[in-house]
Amino acid sequence: MERITENGSDSSCATTTAPLSATPIHQVYVNDQFLNWDPEHRIKVRIVSARAYHSLFMHNMCIRPTPKELEEFGTPDFTIYNAGLFPCNRYTHYMTSSTSIDINIARKEMVILGTQYAGEMKKGLFGLMHYLMPKRYILSLHSGSNMGKDGDVALFFGLSGTGKTTLSTYQNRYLIGDDEHCWSENGVSNIEGGCYAKCVDLSKDKEPDIWNAIKFGTVLENVVFDEHTREVDFSDKSVTENTRAAYPIEYIPNAKIPCVAPHAKNVILLACDAFGVLPPVSKLNLAQTMYHFISGYTALVAGTEDGIKEPQATFSACFGAAFIMMPPTKYAAMLAEKMQKHGATGWLVNTGWSGGSHGLGNRIKLAYTRKIIDAIQSDKKTYQDTLLKLASLFKKNFDGFTTYKIGGDQKLTEEIVSAGPIF
Repeated sequence: MERITENGSDSSCATTTAPLSATPIHQVYVNDQFLNWDPEHRIKVRIVSARAYHSLFMHNMCIRPTPKELEEFGTPDFTIYNAGLFPCNRYTHYMTSSTSIDINIARKEMVILGTQYAGEMKKGLFGLMHYLMPKRYILSLHSGSNMGKDGDVALFFGLSGTGKTTLSTYQNRYLIGDDEHCWSENGVSNIEGGCYAKCVDLSKDKEPDIWNAIKFGTVLENVVFDEHTREVDFSDKSVTENTRAAYPIEYIPNAKIPCVAPHAKNVILLACDAFGVLPPVSKLNLAQTMYHFISGYTALVAGTEDGIKEPQATFSACFGAAFIMMPPTKYAAMLAEKMQKHGATGWLVNTGWSGGSHGLGNRIKLAYTRKIIDAIQSDKKTYQDTLLKLASLFKKNFDGFTTYKIGGDQKLTEEIVSAGPIF
């Protein structure tokens, strides 16, 4: 799955040791991989990188071909050239720094210069999928997804820091993916082959699946570790709060492989409300779902953006304005059509503050949010039976008071009775 080539040649070989007097051989790393687990709509990508770190990162994050698929890979649909720290020409017209990330759709190429941030490759390909998939009438989504044992699928939309990865990765449900998906006529499919989880303050008790996924082969970014024991201190934020772990999705025990699922039944929009105004959960009609989907409200929280120490309100269309290649209404119209056709329900879940704004109220605990998500995804028949049982108890209790007249006539009595549960 990884080819090491010498001096940009096309030969597949192992690392070669050159004579001491010879000019040093510069290696590049070539990954041939796929995007989208739906075999009808997958994209072949080739990543050419100057650093082994970048190669391993994309090995984890893209879909890894089998030996047979690699042998028959052929010409890629898109190629990334990542030169790492090699800078761009600052004297080029419009260039303002030594870093540039350029995508040419016509040439089917992406060139990265002057940066070692591996996420540029991941998000560059995500932007590409936001262009290619809608042209095939497939909805591309910045969302996590999981599936219950009965095949009920949920989508989790949210910006960084809202809990998208954490909430989609849950021991009681099968993980489809944590960040990027497509919704086609075949159902929901993961675009990627791995997960990119925030690991600041990570603990085994709170997030056991992510904790256990950090093992040999996982790429850790920005973390601090003991040089002697090599133990990571996930509470250390001295480099940045934006610490990350990139691991193959198979490292999650309950991941569904291949990462494809039926059509979604619940569309959950996650917002980290820093003002403490949004309720913990709201059930939305279709128009409200589209309104909040297009708005993409959350708060930038510490660790998700450089320089952010206190939460700041922000809006990002479709929960991914940086990646979408078409007007937001295009994606919203496609989502509305999918939800109507397959009977999906929209929800707005606040993973931010309650009881007051940041500094006054409290951040809603992860355990509480998980209970809310459980209730959303619980069996509807059980809920309906419980609802009817409780309503009948209310009615039975109030029947004893209906014989008494309240006020000068029966009008007030009738109004009070009608305020009770309606069957």
